[in-house]
Amino acid sequence: MAAAPLPRMLLVVALAVACCLVQLAAGDTNGVFEPCSDARIQRGDGFTFGVVFAGYSSFFSGQTQLSPCDRRLNLASSAQLAVFRPKVDEISLLTVNTTTGFNPASVGGYMVAFAGRKYAARSPPIFVSNSSFTVSSFTLVLEFNKGRLQNLHWKKDGCDACSRKSNFVCLGKQTCAIRTQSCKNQGPVDCSIGIQLAFSGTDKHESVLNSWYEVSNLRQYSLYGLYSNLKDTLSGQFNKFF
Repeated sequence: MAAAPLPRMLLVVALAVACCLVQLAAGDTNGVFEPCSDARIQRGDGFTFGVVFAGYSSFFSGQTQLSPCDRRLNLASSAQLAVFRPKVDEISLLTVNTTTGFNPASVGGYMVAFAGRKYAARSPPIFVSNSSFTVSSFTLVLEFNKGRLQNLHWKKDGCDACSRKSNFVCLGKQTCAIRTQSCKNQGPVDCSIGIQLAFSGTDKHESVLNSWYEVSNLRQYSLYGLYSNLKDTLSGQFNKFF
């Protein structure tokens, strides 16, 4: 999903998502489509959350990190927003297209995933891109307790997948990054952002969400290796290097 401007557009973007998803899959009981509203989910529901791109300090008031839904943050002037609605407890690959003009580095180079208001949850800011390096592969875990979102965690996959690859560097011994000069529009690689999404915890019926357990058992494989059957996609671009 492409990023969208943030200023007072959160509800509009969410309503657009709702419009496209009026015909929900059977079993989806979650009628909340706006990421700044609270939802209580069960397995098989859709769940709406947002990802905001901005500078690291933009997510803080003093020393406290706030939710992007908090009006005390001045995100309206420059931040960019993407909204997703994955199916609860399914492993999903979410993408943000960066080949059509959106450049994460131009808005500050970090992203935060978030959902909720009274029960607001937000991930720590995570580095995406600057003029030197771009990270395009991420794993995000949504943790629920009795159907309420509690936390969003970015999981580090290590650097085994990019070791000894000349176009990649290992940042902090934890994250594979591409040299930004190799990314379109400067180079041959589609550096669009891929987020592998999984769920943990329990739903509103206290059924255990298992998809993170499944992902953790597959950590020896790269994100794009898992989706290598997708043609002419982000994974196809990565196969030039992997």
